[in-house]
Amino acid sequence: MVIVVLDGDTVLIHRPNGLVKIRLAGIDAPEMAQAYGAISKRSLSDMVMGRQVKIASQAMDQYGRMVAHLNINGQDVNAEQIRQGMAWEYSSYHSNKVLVALQGEARLASRGLWAQNDPTPPWEWRKLHPSPSPAADHSAAPSASCGNKTHCSEMSSCEEAKYYLAQCGVKSLDGNGDGVPCESLCAPQQKIKN
Repeated sequence: MVIVVLDGDTVLIHRPNGLVKIRLAGIDAPEMAQAYGAISKRSLSDMVMGRQVKIASQAMDQYGRMVAHLNINGQDVNAEQIRQGMAWEYSSYHSNKVLVALQGEARLASRGLWAQNDPTPPWEWRKLHPSPSPAADHSAAPSASCGNKTHCSEMSSCEEAKYYLAQCGVKSLDGNGDGVPCESLCAPQQKIKN
């Protein structure tokens, strides 16, 4: 199940054996500080947040993320981000002709980021706005991947709340200090006795 959407091309998935960070294969979405970054993230979140996804792993990247294709009920999530104009096609040597064609259609229809006059691809944006150090890559640094959620009302699941408490150090989610974040989401419901 997807428990956190980090940006328009990266999610955190809860599996029985733990959490897995997944970078969507073949696409590159705008950075969060870039135009359309937040819109791209919202688009991906609307598709996958809190849902079970099928994962077709392609590789592991240098930041320890699984690079994969996601599918929900037959819908190719990676392709849908491009079709909606929320990401650039970024397949190796532009070898994925389906993604190339979808990007062309989105561009012609001025969908999403293609409504801008001259959108800057994220790989170009990153060159102009380098991270302070290699370890501070946007997708590898826990603080960058945490986003800015600080209240239980912003959490969509207990798993997401646990991630923000444990990995991001958002202490405000554990108001009573018992190690269980967002009691309304994570505490077992007490049965009412008659």
